[in-house]
Amino acid sequence: MNQSPRNDFPAVPAVPDTPGVPAPVAPQAAPASAETGAATQTVDGMSRDVIARYWAFLPCAGVGARAVDATRPAHVPKQYQEVAGWPLVLHTLAAFMAVKPLAGVLVGVSEGDHFLQRYARPGFAISPCGGPTRADTVAGGLRSLLEQGAQRHDWVLVHDAARCLIKPSQIEQLMQECAADAVGGLLALPLPDTLKAAKIDAHGQSRVSTTLPRVDKWLAQTPQMFRIGSLLDALAQCQDVTDEASAIEAAGLHPRLVAGSSFNFKVTYPDDFALAEALLSQRIAAGDSQIAIIFDESARD
Repeated sequence: MNQSPRNDFPAVPAVPDTPGVPAPVAPQAAPASAETGAATQTVDGMSRDVIARYWAFLPCAGVGARAVDATRPAHVPKQYQEVAGWPLVLHTLAAFMAVKPLAGVLVGVSEGDHFLQRYARPGFAISPCGGPTRADTVAGGLRSLLEQGAQRHDWVLVHDAARCLIKPSQIEQLMQECAADAVGGLLALPLPDTLKAAKIDAHGQSRVSTTLPRVDKWLAQTPQMFRIGSLLDALAQCQDVTDEASAIEAAGLHPRLVAGSSFNFKVTYPDDFALAEALLSQRIAAGDSQIAIIFDESARD
């Protein structure tokens, strides 16, 4: 049975049928509410506030070989493996598509990857901007957003496609806490465990070299939320990074840390699939997931 998603934020056209052609990300009128961030620009020597919209970008061009063991099809990238009855990335997409303040959601895939076309829906678009590194893919996605109407002062939330347990409420919390921040920020968790530094001994075995203080240590998660222009400039100067915050830090800025959830883990190893399966199945059974509404049953065929 076809149903409309519960959210009513402005739709973004889905990917067209022409292979290799990025879907348009249509610019939308910004909502007239406190949910919309503001930025200050200098025009003709005068400062003025401008409306900033929110966009989401999901890098989805990796393979994730570490996560796939003999129990799963090796030719299927991690993000497309089935979890709780659906491709993993659709759980992630469903969470972002339920966030009303977002002007649009863009997924960055590798050239020639048409997997998501069968799930095309208003509310997300696809761009073949995948590059050899995460930084390349993110930079390509940001340029795609700008080409389709986003502005450099707009916010972008970059999120790992494999963090499929993110909830709309957590995304909105990050947006609310960082909307007035001069830099932006990211979801993260204070380190709960004792942290050891390691060294390799003469036999090639790992040994503890020292114990590190954990009082100021956090585990970075995603989404990570920054101005499109600032992040694009930072990535141009520092591409050898594993997350967006690192590029912003290399530019001399200090992103805000917003407490996240231990459930917002990244599916990285085979055991992670079992935990994600159990948690997502529980959410679906309890009605705490929009996936079956946004991506109706016919999309499974």
